[in-house]
Amino acid sequence: MKRKACAEVGIKSINVDLPGDVSEENLLDTVLDLNANSEVHGILVQLPLPRHINEEKILSAISIEKDVDGFHPLNIGKLAMKGREPLFVPCTPKGCIELLQRSGVSISNKRAVVVGRSNIVGLPVALLLIKLDATVTMVHSKTPDPKSIISEADIIIAAAGQANMIKGDWIKPGAAVIDVGTNAVDDPSRKSGYRLVGDVAFGESKEVAGWITPVPGGVGPMTIAMLLRNTVDGAKRACEEASKVE
Repeated sequence: MKRKACAEVGIKSINVDLPGDVSEENLLDTVLDLNANSEVHGILVQLPLPRHINEEKILSAISIEKDVDGFHPLNIGKLAMKGREPLFVPCTPKGCIELLQRSGVSISNKRAVVVGRSNIVGLPVALLLIKLDATVTMVHSKTPDPKSIISEADIIIAAAGQANMIKGDWIKPGAAVIDVGTNAVDDPSRKSGYRLVGDVAFGESKEVAGWITPVPGGVGPMTIAMLLRNTVDGAKRACEEASKVE
């Protein structure tokens, strides 16, 4: 989908497909080669990586100016600091905020609950909400009585990876619900034998929520759109820096 989206908007994409048993050294060399290529404005390493490869080492090797996924430690560190702005923000969290803002959902002074604490979604989206002056609570696998916390939220970002975890009676009437979860559940009526559902029980929750994203077709397309935006921003920045040198 990412390759198709690039082609549709006129972004040239280079696919470097490596075998699952690629060595850490070879993968690192590939990243460094792309860092040095002036025609490349964005580098995306598809996660998760094989278990024998140090993910932190690979992500840290990506040039911060080309880190369109927004996972470089310096970008995440700046996201966490007041008064600092990262060069890139992780795509899925950025897409969640874009959905809220474009839907006219007020974030400042609202109570937001983020369900899940992953490095890819939960943690960075919580940091973004804090920057936008929401009061943020994180719910995770060790949180007692998550229903009582979630039911007080004006904004819910569900990214736990548990199918239909959040029920309709967990949701405050009128709340904005962004469902990041994508879970396969058995469905004998489908040719594939399964269907995709989110972390939120959509059918019952849509009757209560003021706004809610579907799965599939909600956050996923926004993630790709934010990746393209980050790439364009990276290209603009590179061109501006090149013009200064000239």
